[in-house]
Amino acid sequence: MKFVLLHPASYDTSTIADILAAESVRVQPIDSPEQVRAEGVPTVLVIDPESRPAYHPDSLKRFVDSGGAVVLLGAPNENEPPEQFPDQVVAGYIPHPHMPRYYLLTLRSAYRSAAGRVEAKRARNDLQNRTREIQELTRIGMALSTERDYNALLEQIITQARVITGSDACSLYLVEEDENGKFLRFKITQSFSRSDIPFVEFTIPMTPDSIAGYVATEGAPLVIDDVYFLPPDVAYSFNQSFDEKYGYRSKSMMAIPMKDHKDETIGVLQLINRKRQHDARLLEQEDFDAQVIPYTPRLVELVSALAGQAAVSIENSQLYEDIERLFEGFVRAAVTAIEQRDPTTFGHSGRVASMTVALAKTVDAASRGLYRHTNFTRDEIREIRYAGLLHDFGKVGVREQVLVKAKKLYPPDLAVIKQRYAFIRRTADADFYRQRMEYLEANGKDGYDAFAATLAESNEKALNDLDHFMKLVLESNEPTVLPEGSFEELIAFADSYYQDLDGKEQSYLTDDEVRYLTIRKGSLDDAERLEIESHVTHTYRFLTQIPWTKELQFIPQIAYGHHEKLNGRGYPRKVHGDQIPIQTRMMTISDIFDALTASDRPYKRAVPLDRAIKILNSEVDSDMLDPDLFDLFVDAKVFEKADPDA
Repeated sequence: MKFVLLHPASYDTSTIADILAAESVRVQPIDSPEQVRAEGVPTVLVIDPESRPAYHPDSLKRFVDSGGAVVLLGAPNENEPPEQFPDQVVAGYIPHPHMPRYYLLTLRSAYRSAAGRVEAKRARNDLQNRTREIQELTRIGMALSTERDYNALLEQIITQARVITGSDACSLYLVEEDENGKFLRFKITQSFSRSDIPFVEFTIPMTPDSIAGYVATEGAPLVIDDVYFLPPDVAYSFNQSFDEKYGYRSKSMMAIPMKDHKDETIGVLQLINRKRQHDARLLEQEDFDAQVIPYTPRLVELVSALAGQAAVSIENSQLYEDIERLFEGFVRAAVTAIEQRDPTTFGHSGRVASMTVALAKTVDAASRGLYRHTNFTRDEIREIRYAGLLHDFGKVGVREQVLVKAKKLYPPDLAVIKQRYAFIRRTADADFYRQRMEYLEANGKDGYDAFAATLAESNEKALNDLDHFMKLVLESNEPTVLPEGSFEELIAFADSYYQDLDGKEQSYLTDDEVRYLTIRKGSLDDAERLEIESHVTHTYRFLTQIPWTKELQFIPQIAYGHHEKLNGRGYPRKVHGDQIPIQTRMMTISDIFDALTASDRPYKRAVPLDRAIKILNSEVDSDMLDPDLFDLFVDAKVFEKADPDA
């Protein structure tokens, strides 16, 4: 439809009325410049000489830019437009007298000029809109591809779909399968107007009976202007029970299949009630009547593109979760392998991991102190957890007899000492009876009673000394948590001798037995301790063989230093404070605490909580442990969060 605005309204058009009617031109007289509007519709404004003063060139320029064209009617004795109307504003000039034929040609030319500008502007707007849409889809795609949290990903998908379509609500169904076949799970929903409605997951058959089921089985989009008035010949129906229960009115709907890279439908995006104003709330019936409008083919294209991106992101997220479950299973299997070699430490790795993670979260939340600006990402927390679970894996490379050594002496070695003790005791008894017999043979009963009494006293003392020797061996064989004990008396017995069956003199204790029994802390001698300490290096070498992702690449380094001390007296590298990562320093505190307080083990009894804290505090005072981390550990009672199944 062509438009001509005439100013003034009294201008006589009778001379060209028939021509304008034949051209389907709509004539609209106006009374003032304020009525001049183009608004994206090709519009020609005809201005007679008397009306020119009412128009300012700037206002006419804005009219032209919005899709208008200006035609000036010439005044008598005027040969061209006045200077106040520049060429970029005036599309046509009709000299006086205004001949109908020339009038029509000028209007046609002006209209084509206006229409060209309107179309160019529309094309520019379309291009800008398409560009914005592509940019938005690209942005959304990047956001979806980087989201690792599965539930957050689904939430983001329906949020983006709802926003770009101006929809009031959006739901997402996922295709699942069991032994009975495929079905749809109502996985997540979002409503702008009714966020108070509780969400409950449920499943529906993947059949054409429902709208989502129809889209999933057909694999094609479905657009409905009003779901309450479906055509009678369609296979699907709309369940109004939700609307009836919560006072809602579902009206316009668009359901889009989500297809993966194999073109298989993995879910359905269902959008409800596209609105004229994105921020309008639909609460009353008049809101639905005034705001809800149908979905357009362009929106089908947009959401289909989004659905494709979403499907790939969901598939990637599920694959990522599968890989995480696989890796989690591997870690659990590794921990099981460690604990099966030493069942007495069952749960240690899990407790260390959970306490270290709890301490990391405490550090992350700290508002004061040295670490108030230290924060850990979700991936860094996961990295800490895996390092905690695997920190002792290198123990698989340690000899089992050393790994599970409960006492200072190995059981066979203690058995030898006990046999030696029994042999010496029996020898002493035999000597006692032999000496009595020899006395009787040589002297008869003369003086025998006195001799026997003296001999018995001497024998009893020897046997008591032997019993005391065995008692010292058994007591010395018990390991201690802290360096303690004096072994002078035991060492003195090592200088006592007896005769073996061959008549050779043998020491009560061999040099190796003395070395083991005089261990001042724990149950290991220097060589055994070095072998146990080698588990850290074994752990590091093992963990560096795993092709970690970028997010988990520091696991080997974190686990490597869990026996290092701030003063450089730890092992295996004897590094100092700043060379030990904070993640490792946290793990060291958790590791020592659990080693102290864990349930009774053959080589030690569990240490009470208050004593364990005192022992850790003494290590802080000795510059072995981080004092600030230890304070956070104690203040937050991190030790109460130890979970072997973490």
